[in-house]
Amino acid sequence: MQAYLFVHFREKTTPDGEQVHFALSRDGFRWEMVNNGNPVLWAYHGDKGVRDFTVVRSRIDNRFYILATDLSLAYGLRNQYHGSWDEISRHGSKCLSVWESDDLVNWTEQRMAQVADEAFGCVWAPDAVYDKKRQEYVLHWSSAHEYNDFQEKGIYCCRTRDFRHFTKPEPLYRPEGEDVIDSAIYEEDGRYYLFAKFGGTVRRVALLSSDTITGKYIKMNAFDAEMEKLEAGVYEAPTAVRLADGRWCLFLDYYGAPGAAQGYVPFVADSLKSGVFVRSDAEFSFPYGFKHGTILTITEEEYDRIRMHDWSDKGWV
Repeated sequence: MQAYLFVHFREKTTPDGEQVHFALSRDGFRWEMVNNGNPVLWAYHGDKGVRDFTVVRSRIDNRFYILATDLSLAYGLRNQYHGSWDEISRHGSKCLSVWESDDLVNWTEQRMAQVADEAFGCVWAPDAVYDKKRQEYVLHWSSAHEYNDFQEKGIYCCRTRDFRHFTKPEPLYRPEGEDVIDSAIYEEDGRYYLFAKFGGTVRRVALLSSDTITGKYIKMNAFDAEMEKLEAGVYEAPTAVRLADGRWCLFLDYYGAPGAAQGYVPFVADSLKSGVFVRSDAEFSFPYGFKHGTILTITEEEYDRIRMHDWSDKGWV
């Protein structure tokens, strides 16, 4: 029987929000906090804060990896970025924060992994998808780039087998004149599906599909019907998980309210192929507002191990 781990951060003005937080669920619908809602891991390097997580169970070495945007608004927005989101976009970190584990409770201390050079702005919202044909991971993220004077962001990617060594980054999805962020890619029946947040005049999450991981991705109009019911410009950070019964749960991060009123809202679909997701708030419960993260399918044993662990030591090995 499978269970679920949600790795996320919290919308707080204090630095403890922008650290690694865990939540657990046995069914994907009802979620409980880990460590009483306190961080399970802390960032002491880079910007000393982390956001926008992905978590990977590597099919290559069977280790777990957490990767995150290297950014603290609690510290940095007031300090080195002078209150400017444009400065973050242009001059933010070219590194990702990384933790590793063999068992989901004993984690290495944070290390910094540089995946981009000075041609890129801040490296935002990493995610990873396994390429079965090449037996390696495609790591993707959103960034501004010097090619258009750091204006509209696009989705870029590189490849890795160990999350230490990375190929040179290349565009994955960068439509001209469109601002695209927060990519999440999933495979279903040999086809790949890309969720992403579009800026500009659209300002909504979209779903695209392709027969290869790196595209060409084509927009799925069936997905838009439910998205058009939502207020534009206040949902981002799509993340999804396939349940034991084959259905998909999609979570969109609502940021249209101040502070703790922000967090994920859920949608359910029978398949990615259909593109038809229905908002399903009444079926889900959260102990607080989870912010931009990723869900990992885990075993019952792993669920119990995480739930019973004493996180006061932050789990370092």
